[in-house]
Amino acid sequence: MFNLFFENSTRTRTTFEIAAKRLSADVFNLDIARSSASKGETLLDTIDNLSAMAADIFVVRHSESGAPYLIAQHVAPHVHVVNAGDGRHAHPTQGLLDMYTIRHYKKDFSNLRVAIVGDVLHSRVARSDIHALTTLGAAEVRVVGPRTLVPADLASMGVRVFHNLEEGIKDCDVIIMLRLQNERMSGALLPSSQEYFKSFGLTEKRLELAKPDAIVMHPGPINRGVEIDSAVVDGPQAVILSQVTFGIAVRMAVMSIVAGNEA
Repeated sequence: MFNLFFENSTRTRTTFEIAAKRLSADVFNLDIARSSASKGETLLDTIDNLSAMAADIFVVRHSESGAPYLIAQHVAPHVHVVNAGDGRHAHPTQGLLDMYTIRHYKKDFSNLRVAIVGDVLHSRVARSDIHALTTLGAAEVRVVGPRTLVPADLASMGVRVFHNLEEGIKDCDVIIMLRLQNERMSGALLPSSQEYFKSFGLTEKRLELAKPDAIVMHPGPINRGVEIDSAVVDGPQAVILSQVTFGIAVRMAVMSIVAGNEA
């Protein structure tokens, strides 16, 4: 298995590596900054050369939406490509581990009210979570954020849109916080991170508006004091570290399934 991360990652890359090793796979982490890609080699030429080294699975994170799908169309039928996040488009295994986390703590989706809060415009995690939650029959999926960070056509995906945090998280069972993805923003979409926290930062006081047994999730990395207060991150309702732990099992399952299809 080759880990091809053209964007920085801690949780996703590491859990993929641990998952593969637990399945007895040989894992190779390509250092993109020191690879031939930094010398001008194209993405598909990089893939061709690694395929020539008898690659079975590519785990790909890329800043361009659709890059893993391009690779999947290019490789031989016996080579598998797992999307570890592509641009603003999708982060499928994060969506899976988020659903596993929710099911672990809440058991049934049919009565759940879930709020996804923050920079939805630039979030591939939000899109994967919305698709998963609506597919699994969540009672209500809410998207909460400033107008500049919520796509105008999001309601068509079957969600309710809120531009006020207090209204958006009221009586929710699950709150999924998202970080501000400044690296993907073009232009000034927000006055400042401090102003953002004043309006959309999740504090203990605001969390009281949700159900008493609500869980707080975050795909990471966390920006404390920007989208979420440290007291919430370290509090009893946060299941953020459980998400990381569950990510190993979920990614083991994904790789086991694709490798099993070949067997």
